[in-house]
Order: sequence, then C-alpha cells, then structure tokens
Amino acid sequence: MLKLKIVTPERIAYDGEVSSVLVPGQKGQFEILTGHAPIISSLGKGVVEYATNDGKHQVQVSGGFVAVQQNEVSLCVEVEG
Repeated sequence: MLKLKIVTPERIAYDGEVSSVLVPGQKGQFEILTGHAPIISSLGKGVVEYATNDGKHQVQVSGGFVAVQQNEVSLCVEVEG
C-alpha cells in the first residue's frame, strides 16, 4: 500500500492509504505503485486518479507537483472547479 496526501492551497483534499495513483505528468500520465522509485515531477492539467478500498476516485487538477519516497506520495496541486 501507498500513503497518499493531496494538498491544495485551501485544504488537505485526501490523506490515506491507496493501492495506486495515476497522475498527469508534463509528458503524459504515469502510474505510481508500491515500491516506485523516488521521484519529484511537475504535473500538467488533467486528472489524478487513486484507488482505495472504496473504489477509484478522481480529482481534476490544473497543475502542481508530485513527490514519491519510500511508498509515500505527496501531491501539491491546484484543483479545478
């Protein structure tokens, strides 16, 4: 499992465990799974999708950053709408 934290300028949008995270990278989407190599990347406009025990969830973003280290995923994003 991964620990995911999605932070916006206004609030913490999500903080919990997930099995995967799909993010809109600047050069296309990429998926983060357990054991992913450490990375810091900018995000483009698109959808962040994450899978929990309750199913799949989506957040529309206009950009931001993702950092992955030791099965912890941190997203700092601007949320649309």
